[in-house]
Amino acid sequence: MDDDSARAPEPEPAPVVAPEAAAAPAARRIARRWPLLSGLVAVLLAAGLGALIVFRDNGNPLGIDTEWMDEIIEHRAPIWEYASLVMNFLGAGIAGVVIIPVLILVGLLLLKRPWAAGYYVAATLVSSALVQLLKNLFGRARPQDMLVTSDFGSFPSGHVANAATMVVCLALIFPKVWVWVTGTIWVVAMMVSRTYLGAHWLTDTFGGLLLGIGVAVLLWAPVAAKLDGERRLARRHPPAPEPVRPAS
Repeated sequence: MDDDSARAPEPEPAPVVAPEAAAAPAARRIARRWPLLSGLVAVLLAAGLGALIVFRDNGNPLGIDTEWMDEIIEHRAPIWEYASLVMNFLGAGIAGVVIIPVLILVGLLLLKRPWAAGYYVAATLVSSALVQLLKNLFGRARPQDMLVTSDFGSFPSGHVANAATMVVCLALIFPKVWVWVTGTIWVVAMMVSRTYLGAHWLTDTFGGLLLGIGVAVLLWAPVAAKLDGERRLARRHPPAPEPVRPAS
């Protein structure tokens, strides 16, 4: 008998499943539901808050701004200043703009999550662009008692917008309670640190918060099914372990 005819047929390769096909039905409907509207509303609220501040009294601080800043200045201490300076370093500059985003991007790609990586990069770029647009549009003056040097424009806080965008993106990519809790603590710490250093008024941080959340949710809606399906496929097919090499 011919050896070729006796050889068992090779198994057919598994069919390639598109991420959206593996998504849950609820995830497929997300693009037609609330995220588009709520994300857009959050971005518009951020812009509306900036307009209210600027046109109400030429950008002068609101009552809540001055009261919060007075409390901050009264309770300044070296330990809180050092912690705030660490947050300042991590939230912008080479750490916040290059190192941390690149690490997240590489991590997502290593986890075989290209759609998640693209979504995170897009949200980060759009959020940063809108921050600069609103800063130049409103031109709000920063507080006088600053402990750090910053660029032009106090509203909205770029540090907070960047933190909120990153946290919401990661929480939507990895929908775990601990991600939401840890992320919330990170964003609140960033908001407090920006006012502690005198780099922003309190309302600037709320503007950054609304903008970051809004952009992350708005861009999530069109790709929610792909992200959900990609996550489910990654759980079904974890990376194959490396073959064990025989001992020499």
